[in-house]
Amino acid sequence: MSFDLDQMLDDASVRIVLCTGAGGVGKTTTSAAVALRAAEAGRRVVVLTIDPAKRLAQSLGVGHLDNTPRAVPGISGDGSLDAMMLDMKRTFDEVVIAHSTPERAEQILQNPFYQALSTSFAGTQEYMAMEKLSQLHTEASEDGRWDLIVVDTPPSRSALDFLDAPEHLSNLLDGRMLRMLLAPAKGPMKLMGAGITLVMRTMQKVLGAQVLTDVQTFVAAFETLFGGFRQRAEATLANLASPHTRFLVVATPERDTLREAGYFVERLHEEAMPLAAVIVNRVHAAVPDLGESQVHAHLAATDDRLTELALEQQLRRLKTVEVETRATERFGITHPGVPLVTAAAQPQDVNDLEALRRIGEILSAGS
Repeated sequence: MSFDLDQMLDDASVRIVLCTGAGGVGKTTTSAAVALRAAEAGRRVVVLTIDPAKRLAQSLGVGHLDNTPRAVPGISGDGSLDAMMLDMKRTFDEVVIAHSTPERAEQILQNPFYQALSTSFAGTQEYMAMEKLSQLHTEASEDGRWDLIVVDTPPSRSALDFLDAPEHLSNLLDGRMLRMLLAPAKGPMKLMGAGITLVMRTMQKVLGAQVLTDVQTFVAAFETLFGGFRQRAEATLANLASPHTRFLVVATPERDTLREAGYFVERLHEEAMPLAAVIVNRVHAAVPDLGESQVHAHLAATDDRLTELALEQQLRRLKTVEVETRATERFGITHPGVPLVTAAAQPQDVNDLEALRRIGEILSAGS
């Protein structure tokens, strides 16, 4: 099944493109290349990266990226491109400030438990990526600043974490345990049930009185925001399933990353979310007219060490190509009907706009 990248980017009804997949497969580069190609085709684009390695800033020629969109210079055509990198803590702070009174926001922001939650809780990065996407979508709808949002999703242990994180975090913040922690703030210990009292005393022994007090203070201050987290999580997931969104699943031609891509394809199908294509990145191409039998024949005939080394390297390259081809073909058989795009491995790092343009051309030609 074919996929036309340029046709997707030219479609004005497509407002969000998410590049997702396992870590280390080239999502950041793919996101930047797709965003650049869309901008130079006339779209007003903002690209959001979650990658803290600053590769996006380097490749786009921007000295620094943070939680505020910055214009990318050197874009040809009538479009525009802004870029930003998610600041997880700042985004969480913005959510608190936007959905509570100034006094309550200050109480939450200064709470030690909140400070730990907003920087290190598992799933917070994925959830805040969703929150930032929601903010960008709202801004785009209200002032027309952008007509396309490209998201480089977090490098999760599992690609499925990105879709699950909103529910996990909203469940935590709206769960029974935190509700129980809130109970002492609503009444004296003697009015609580014996079971809750026992649990609270046990937690105090394990965590320490000050930690438990910090948690209780946080929960009491955060109570009014519980419902909002769940509501926004549900709204964001509904937005991802809309006809205005497209997913690009990025993998490399290796068994593990293709298996991860397969899981994500199946999950998208289960959730009725719009998959555009699977991009198999960094594919090695075979040298024309030089098969394994020819390499072995040349090896047997030569006594030059440098020639031997070159031929041995070529033999390893042929085996790599064989393994990659077999893995990619197996994925295609396992997931029939899923558009598959291959992108050749590049000899040099992608570190400027020209290199990103080449990646965009490869993705378009590989459709």
